[in-house]
Amino acid sequence: MSRITERELTIPTGVEVVVSADLIRVKGKHGELSVPRADGVSTKKQKDTLYIKTSGTSRHARAMTGTVNALVRNMIKGVSERWEKRLQIEGVGYRAQLQNNVLVMQLGYSHPIEFVPPEGIELTLPTPTEVVVTGVDRQLVGQVAADIRSKRPPEPYKGKGIRYLGEYIKRKEVKK
Repeated sequence: MSRITERELTIPTGVEVVVSADLIRVKGKHGELSVPRADGVSTKKQKDTLYIKTSGTSRHARAMTGTVNALVRNMIKGVSERWEKRLQIEGVGYRAQLQNNVLVMQLGYSHPIEFVPPEGIELTLPTPTEVVVTGVDRQLVGQVAADIRSKRPPEPYKGKGIRYLGEYIKRKEVKK
């Protein structure tokens, strides 16, 4: 069995962790997140360290220990530093712009595609072909980035579309 889940989590300065009977709440300078406590997982806070241990013997309890540990670690990083995903728009005439916190994209369709970000997500455009998604919740940032990418996924022949920054698209050869 892996002992990685039994590692202690150090709480950085400026982050407050509150462990109650049913919730683990993390509060920092960028926001506040909470996760429900799982059965078979014990949580103990001492000064600037959080200990998450398996209190049950079941397989589910051991699995949930790792899950809760990862969720709390991601919440601590999110409220102190924020999560970020970068998307790149590639193609002739493909571009994006922000209008009243609504992302408007020209992606080769006959009409512009509008995307309204959910609460807690901030979109920025360093260039018209780059979109930066930032937020406190790692799952929500990844989901919003995937939703934007799904508006025009990269195609394998010319590579046009929306991709994650640094994503490799395997190219196909054209039929001869």
